Amino acid sequence: MTVSNKLVAHRDEMTPSERQLANTLLDDYPIIGLSSITDLAQAASVSTTTVTRMLQKMGFDGFPQFQTALRSELKEMISDPASKRKHLQSDLPEEHVLNRYSRKALGNQQRSLDEVDAEDFDRLCDLLSDPDRSIYISGGRITGTVARFLFLHMQMIRSDVRLVADGGAWPHDLLDIKKGDVVVVFDVRRYENTTLQLAQMCGAKETEIVLFTDQWRSPIHRIATLTFAAHIAVPSAWDSCLPLLMLQECTIAALQEDMWQTVKLRTEKLETAFDQTKLFRKFT
Repeated sequence: MTVSNKLVAHRDEMTPSERQLANTLLDDYPIIGLSSITDLAQAASVSTTTVTRMLQKMGFDGFPQFQTALRSELKEMISDPASKRKHLQSDLPEEHVLNRYSRKALGNQQRSLDEVDAEDFDRLCDLLSDPDRSIYISGGRITGTVARFLFLHMQMIRSDVRLVADGGAWPHDLLDIKKGDVVVVFDVRRYENTTLQLAQMCGAKETEIVLFTDQWRSPIHRIATLTFAAHIAVPSAWDSCLPLLMLQECTIAALQEDMWQTVKLRTEKLETAFDQTKLFRKFT
């Protein structure tokens, strides 16, 4: 469990001042936790005693152990594929990659789903189904494939959905964005600067930002309306997108059920277009 997950898990047993400290840590995670205990306390407007007490509730022996955990996380957050693979070499058990990889990937999926707040998920579906809101979907270099998967399904579910372009053309897609629109962003470690800039520009226009990220959380979480964190680390130089994809499939299933009449009409129109273009093979 990451330090951020521990902060959230122990929030209910914290005092008001400890929750204030936890919020300060999450707002600038993990960097602010790497400052001195005095600087951290001052940033949160609490005492150093409060810092020590909260860390004990989270299971840390003291501030040094807490910072060691943060440094370890930070190293994982910024590691490139070659570094990840080198780190894994000594830890790989002697078994077939099918078993080794799939067991970890499936475990990641279940852990990610278990940690989703049902109220947050329902709020996500409410935002995406609101006809008064335009939907913008953006992904990164790798997560762009997951973003496109969501986009294609959202197009079948409702109107006014856009996939934000890669490269330098994405500002064009934001020309008509307005207050209250929904921006779905995918951003996992190493956290792309362009994606952060896009989210900041959308946030300045008072949009509702929905972030899908990893267990270490993209910096975008500080301005996001909703954040869904997935466990993506697997025995590979590249992270797994399976938990992110599973979250999208759950979202798509919920929306098509809630909006079935609209979906039915749009699907019938789409099938007519498919018949005209002969996209799919007919066996009759």
